[in-house]
Amino acid sequence: MEFTEIKSSSEAFIAGYGDGGFRMGDSRFTGSMLITPGGFYPWNVTKHSDITLEGLKPLLENSDNIELLVIGMGGGMAFISKEIRKAFADNDIAIEVMDTGAAARTYNVLLQEGRMVTAALIAI
Repeated sequence: MEFTEIKSSSEAFIAGYGDGGFRMGDSRFTGSMLITPGGFYPWNVTKHSDITLEGLKPLLENSDNIELLVIGMGGGMAFISKEIRKAFADNDIAIEVMDTGAAARTYNVLLQEGRMVTAALIAI
């Protein structure tokens, strides 16, 4: 899994989404992604049923710098397993689940507010 380090606040913002990927700063990335306070990772998830605790491990490894996880479920909504919710709650991280478009916008607003936010986004 390749990690892309965030070097400036402009690189942390989601500048666009759709067509199977995301634009972070001036760069375009194909596929789903995990965004941490220090950088972002490709995320091997194409539908909500692919989401596992193991797949979210990079976010838990940065849990000291996170208060909220925003999960973008693609084009619709779904529930997150109790196992995942418990693991994040045990690390004092709240989870908000929504479609990917809303999640990308919410992530950007919370980041601008200075919140300690991370995101797991399924590409649409």
